[in-house]
Amino acid sequence: MDWRDLLPGIIGSFVGVMGWLVVGIYIQRRQFMRQARNAAKAVYFELDVNRSTVAVAREHGLFADLDRSSFERLLPELATLLKAAELRAVVDAYMTHAGYRQLASRDDLPAEVRQGALGTFVETHRRALSPLRARAFSATETSALDARPADARAKP
Repeated sequence: MDWRDLLPGIIGSFVGVMGWLVVGIYIQRRQFMRQARNAAKAVYFELDVNRSTVAVAREHGLFADLDRSSFERLLPELATLLKAAELRAVVDAYMTHAGYRQLASRDDLPAEVRQGALGTFVETHRRALSPLRARAFSATETSALDARPADARAKP
């Protein structure tokens, strides 16, 4: 057998393997990004519920438990999707939970201190929601999130 006969087969095999590898990496990357976006959506809604809970505590003094299970479970996927500063904003929101629990357990704090701390916690949650919203949702999904139901628009 001559090398001139084997060379096209070797080149063809090499090109085929490299093509398969590139397509496989591309498909895997898309899958990882899809999983990361889904993780960001779950954490977004968890943070939004937590923000609402803190706002209720600020306005009415009713302290309900805050949730962090999605964040703890999905942190590796979030780290894939978010930049360091964006991830830090999300982590900061979850770090406020310790202060929230302390406020909930203490009745001896002045109302101004309690209101100020809870206001800061609400704002920290808002800052964390912004990058999650931008990264997790498409423009169509963002529009759907912003849309209010017809019965809510009809009320004055």
